[in-house]
Amino acid sequence: MDRTDLETYQVQLSQVEDALQAEPDNAELASLRTELQELISLTETALAQAAGAASLKVESSRKAASTPALAWSAGDECMAKYSADGVWYPARITSVAGSEQNRVYTVMFKGYDSTEQAKPSDLKPLPASYASTVSATKRKHETDEEKERKKKKNEKKLETRAAKAKEQNQKQATWQKFAKKSEKKGVHIAGVSGTSIFKTPDNPLGKVGVTGSGKGMTHVTQQSKHKFTPTVDDNT
Repeated sequence: MDRTDLETYQVQLSQVEDALQAEPDNAELASLRTELQELISLTETALAQAAGAASLKVESSRKAASTPALAWSAGDECMAKYSADGVWYPARITSVAGSEQNRVYTVMFKGYDSTEQAKPSDLKPLPASYASTVSATKRKHETDEEKERKKKKNEKKLETRAAKAKEQNQKQATWQKFAKKSEKKGVHIAGVSGTSIFKTPDNPLGKVGVTGSGKGMTHVTQQSKHKFTPTVDDNT
């Protein structure tokens, strides 16, 4: 419907009303007048709605023209429209080509290895909810990494302690082996074969922990100084 149709209906209504003045009891003309009045009302409503929609479209275009387009760069994350189904998906811009008036972006959708070219109108910023979800996922990942790091650190400590204990046992075994060999050779080493240096000595004058305590001093034979006595030569 357009304004020409409306004018036609209005002319027809005028003609029907003139005819009704000559035949006021004509039911057919009266019904036709009612139909034309309804048709004119519907046409006026449709034209008004179309005018309002056109006005909104012009206003939207004006705002779009006054709003600068986002300057996307390679590496930026965004929402991109997939050409196969027209649905928006999270994506990352891998390259930018074309002139400033006709940019062409190559995007890779999250979770897919395939790329697709997109126009500026096919890109828009990520929603705030998506950023929050990514942040929460990142925090959880960092927490898991921290737990794994602490676990490995504790395992490292246990391995170090086990290595030290093993080394100590080896040293102890080496010492015991040496002590047993010495004992076989008649060299007594306190603390071996059940003899402890802290055992109470049999000598009441002995002291605990002091080897040879309570015994008298070691007797040392005094040696006299040799005196040289010259001999007399018989020929002298």
